[in-house]
Amino acid sequence: MDQNLRAWIGRSTETRDIAAEGPIRRLAALLDHDEPPWAPGALPPLGHWLYFLPEARQSSLGPDGHPTRGGFLPPVALPRRMWAGGRIDFLRRIPFGAEMTRRSTIADIADKSGASGPMTFVAVRHEISVEGEVAIREERDIVYREAPNAGAPAPTRRSSPPAEDPDFSRTMAPGPVDLFRYSALTFDAHRIHYDRDYATGIEGYPGLVVHGPLIATLLVDTLLRWKPAAPLARFAYRARSPLFDGRPFGLFAKGAAEAAILWAQTPGGQVAMEATASSVLWPTSTGRCAAGSVTSSMLMSPPSKGSMRSPADGDAPFSADRRSAWE
Repeated sequence: MDQNLRAWIGRSTETRDIAAEGPIRRLAALLDHDEPPWAPGALPPLGHWLYFLPEARQSSLGPDGHPTRGGFLPPVALPRRMWAGGRIDFLRRIPFGAEMTRRSTIADIADKSGASGPMTFVAVRHEISVEGEVAIREERDIVYREAPNAGAPAPTRRSSPPAEDPDFSRTMAPGPVDLFRYSALTFDAHRIHYDRDYATGIEGYPGLVVHGPLIATLLVDTLLRWKPAAPLARFAYRARSPLFDGRPFGLFAKGAAEAAILWAQTPGGQVAMEATASSVLWPTSTGRCAAGSVTSSMLMSPPSKGSMRSPADGDAPFSADRRSAWE
């Protein structure tokens, strides 16, 4: 790894925002809710993604729509950037109107090689505080990959669903308008989500790419449609394979002994994202209600320091739980 990139580890930045109600109302509109299934008066689970939005000047955007690198995020040479997954702890309620402070830190940078070629993973840690107390603690994994060869198909990864016989399911097929509205909500200028010529001709995808955070949001929305106002203490998700506009996919939820297991899957059986949500009440196979910490084997929990070795150690620099759609 370029030692100049290692210098970014530990770099931090702090931003402030107000938990205005408007973005959450617009999220409810995007999700087609008249009466949203989350608890009123505060940010719903994953609602914090609609705040602390990027404010890069137009002249500082790169050809893909992302801000040019070398500010807070390290100047990784690989051109393609995507969310790979993350883990979020919800520690306290954030009421509408609250003043929020987010401290973001580059937690780690690691190179890895997969079926799609070399990749660089950047782990970013966020802490959102209200009145001096941490309300949300998040670790987000960002993956950088090589540009595709001309005519090469976008990489995918097949996997089995994390559970069978879901307790609740629904089907979605987001179109260009859905993707545009989510891009607007998050001020996300990445062109793969709205510029079809760029997504298909330059990035090599078969259509517009559904945002990873939108898929995660749809999974949480599926859980809340099944169990309205369910309190989440932790949500962990992992991208497996991209989804594209206009192509239907299923959203599934299943209650297990100590977790709600969630996943998105195409009709052909390709798992696009899998996730777990803990501290949610749901009936288990024994007929009882359970709530608590997640112990499912597919959890995306943070690895110990020993599992985040450098490439020289001969092991994958990030734990197996951080594998993404792009390997």
